Amino acid sequence: MSNQRTDLAIIGMSCANCAKAVERALSRVEGVASADVNLAAQSAAVRFDPAVATVQSMVGAVEAAGFRAVPAQDDGEEERVARAADESLRWRRFVVGAVFTLPLVTLSMSADAGILEGGAWLPWLMLALGTPVQWYSGWGFLSGAVRALRARSANMDVLVALGSLVAWTWSVGVVLLGVKGHVLFETAALIVTLVQLGKLLEGRARGRASRALRTLMELAPTVAHLRSAAPGLDEADPGSVNVVTEQDVPAAALRSGDVVAVRPGERMPADGEILTGRSSVDESLLTGEAMPVDKEPTDRVFGATINGEGLLVVRITGTGESTALARIVRLVREAQAGRAPVQRMADRVSAVFVPAVAALAVLTFGAWWAIGGDPVAAMVRMVAVLVIACPCALGLATPTAILVGTGRGARMGLLFRGPEALEALSRVGTVLLDKTGTLTAGRPVLDEVRVVDGVDPDQMLALAAGAESASGHPLGVAVVQGARARGLAIVVPDEATVTPGQGVAAMVGGRKVRVGKPGWAFADDVPGAADVAELVMQLAVGGATTVVVAVDGRAFGALALRDVEKVGAAASVEALHRLGVRTAMITGDGRLAAQATASRLGIDHVLAGVLPEGKADAVRAARAEGGPVAMVGDGINDAPALAAADVGIAIGTGADVAMEAADVTLVGGDPAGVARAIALSRGTMRTIRQNLFWAFAYNVALIPIAAGVLAPFQGLPHWIRELNPALAAAAMAFSSVTVVLNSLLLGQRRIPGLAEADPGACRRSGVR
Repeated sequence: MSNQRTDLAIIGMSCANCAKAVERALSRVEGVASADVNLAAQSAAVRFDPAVATVQSMVGAVEAAGFRAVPAQDDGEEERVARAADESLRWRRFVVGAVFTLPLVTLSMSADAGILEGGAWLPWLMLALGTPVQWYSGWGFLSGAVRALRARSANMDVLVALGSLVAWTWSVGVVLLGVKGHVLFETAALIVTLVQLGKLLEGRARGRASRALRTLMELAPTVAHLRSAAPGLDEADPGSVNVVTEQDVPAAALRSGDVVAVRPGERMPADGEILTGRSSVDESLLTGEAMPVDKEPTDRVFGATINGEGLLVVRITGTGESTALARIVRLVREAQAGRAPVQRMADRVSAVFVPAVAALAVLTFGAWWAIGGDPVAAMVRMVAVLVIACPCALGLATPTAILVGTGRGARMGLLFRGPEALEALSRVGTVLLDKTGTLTAGRPVLDEVRVVDGVDPDQMLALAAGAESASGHPLGVAVVQGARARGLAIVVPDEATVTPGQGVAAMVGGRKVRVGKPGWAFADDVPGAADVAELVMQLAVGGATTVVVAVDGRAFGALALRDVEKVGAAASVEALHRLGVRTAMITGDGRLAAQATASRLGIDHVLAGVLPEGKADAVRAARAEGGPVAMVGDGINDAPALAAADVGIAIGTGADVAMEAADVTLVGGDPAGVARAIALSRGTMRTIRQNLFWAFAYNVALIPIAAGVLAPFQGLPHWIRELNPALAAAAMAFSSVTVVLNSLLLGQRRIPGLAEADPGACRRSGVR
């Protein structure tokens, strides 16, 4: 079966059992392979066979289950309209409930306190006030309960509907049928109104939790300045572009190959390559790094990043879903839609919780009626048990924290493939770091020039650079760039011969120059070779890669080249140590060079001379020795090791990140992102544990109180001994809001080890 993924916005879910009902409905659609529903994000991620199932059939299945589904689209307009309509309906129901409940409660309290002398008219007035609340404000709970019971499931709607309907029905019996007892209209109305208020506050908080992702999606500009070139010119040559017209077009209409102008201060309309112009570009929304990146012709730029001070002419290379921003949004959305392993416990509890509570409520009613002989008092306790036990907080504990944690990670350039990666990274005790491209820049630079007595260092370097100008080898390029950086004149060789893997021989300004490995450059046992060999040994101890230089048959000296460490690499290793994480560097370099790099960076262990195929074995050995391991690499050359690790972390830049090869992707090239990702994962898991504790503690503590276990203790306040259903409704709503607000704090609170380079950069780019 050929699987395809689609995302649906789900409207109307209120608890974990609602999410399960939607999952069941989607899973029963023929052709659907899997469905993951996220309560906090109010979304569903569905994998299906497009030859069998359609999006319309899935939408129909969700609506048959009693919820509304809207296909997720790039602009999200249909979803926004649907959610706005749903929120408007909820507000109307709450306002109606509040308007009728306030006088109803006032009348009830006044009568109970003896302030108001109730006559035969009072129960009828309370019936008139309570009925609109029950059947208009509470209609969503009632209809949701019916749908849940038809589907042979039980959710929050069932508990709220049972609690309020039992109180209202009893009261109607008292008024219309003359049943002996007190009316409980105010109890039913308060349950409905307070739960509605809690759901409104919870919905607002959930909206704030997903704001980071929505804001990221909205950053791309809507207008682009499209330029047209004169007919017949070769646009493949940047110098041939001759602008003749410029017109504003919708950014969504751009196609690969179009040429656009990006003025200072504007956002890039899509991914592209600079044809002309130089500027600095703020890429903080993708990488989390505050410092702008200098750009020049042939450099790549990414959609929604901000152009600095210069005018840029850009050829579009990626639009729509193929842009770096779209891929990041998609990856974050997939992470938020998944289910963390820690959530499975909460799901299992929620699945049996509602039926168990309903049984406990019936048992409570029967026990207290038998003990006290008062059916009204027994009914009040039964209703309190039904309302207090709603498992909303339990269902929200994990997904809201993941929603906020992955959103915070996205604005720092930390992308988690799924909740499983987020949870696994929090347990990592050892991090293996690939050297080249991760801790180092991945390109050598000229570090030192050593010569034998009587040789001018600048002269030797100029001759070596002249010879190497005929070579495209990275070491040769480094020699040429080093000579230029020192202001030396480089003479183009009259002739040159490159011997792969050995070096280059050339005639430079009438002199015979050989630059390369000692055994090749000094093959004829040239004078001075022993002295240069001593220099090579000294440089090798420091970890440098060396090439030697011979001129006119005489050994002149040696050039030391290093793959320089990235700025902040040492600080990144120190940050990992502060988190209590062991570090090891894994590289194919020789031990001397590797040990020298590790010493400068403060890395604990060195695994040198390891070939790509041996890195996976090194990962497994590290796991056997020290527990869960994370492997950090470029995501392509290190793919076997990334796959073998408990968590694979790909480090790269922009659209070149190897998202498919790792569990976690660091969009920027800063290795400090590794410590940030671990700190964020630990902070998120800590928040999840806090949420689960409060959700469980709340139910464990209050259900027995609602059932009346404290009733015999006369020394306690009455409102504790006899937990009123209205207080139970308020407490239930408060617990859900508390869990969501605690998750929201994850987006703001200081997490140990999570040092964001410049939080203000996120604000400037529009991401909160």
